[in-house]
Amino acid sequence: MAAVRPPRLDAVTQLEADAVARVAAAAPDWPSLAAVNRPCVACPELASSRRHVVVGDVPAGSARFALVGEAPGAQEDETGRPFVGKSGALLDQLLAEAGLDRGEAAVLNVVKCRPPGNRTPKAPEVARCSGWLRRQLELLDPPVVVALGLSAAKWFLGPRTVLAQVRGRPHTVDGRSVWATYHPSAAIRFGPAGAPRAGLLADLTAVAGDLA
Repeated sequence: MAAVRPPRLDAVTQLEADAVARVAAAAPDWPSLAAVNRPCVACPELASSRRHVVVGDVPAGSARFALVGEAPGAQEDETGRPFVGKSGALLDQLLAEAGLDRGEAAVLNVVKCRPPGNRTPKAPEVARCSGWLRRQLELLDPPVVVALGLSAAKWFLGPRTVLAQVRGRPHTVDGRSVWATYHPSAAIRFGPAGAPRAGLLADLTAVAGDLA
């Protein structure tokens, strides 16, 4: 599968997204990219309500794989780090059960600022923020990406993606193996015996096999 064409945007949003992408593309390394990402105000509503831009966590060495979620939650906004709340705790548990080490992963989000009330990011926000994630993936170059939840799956596989139809197998996007699966928050909502938790664990176990 080739790179997915993003949805068509209005002219102003496209110009704003292009401007962010140019800034991100000019960053030669991760520290430089993080430094120019943190003061971003491309999305006025998000910039006015956030505490931190949650750039992401990266391992000391090369990233064996990447975990990409939707957007920061309350604790992530508070700390400036991704997946540190309840969803993060469950993700860590399931990664360990699947035989994966979070310390070997880049942990990122499609949108770097918390949407008010933890709402789903709007299409223009995703578009403006996409340049950051795109450059992160270029710099880190992980061979395997796990898209956690529908918003992340759509970023990689297209706006018409249906999670139930694409999970459980890898998709090749820009030369990388992309696995789309449930977000840990869905596993929490449906409980320990729910299908999302079982599906997330099964997919992470399959990812471990892909990396073996």
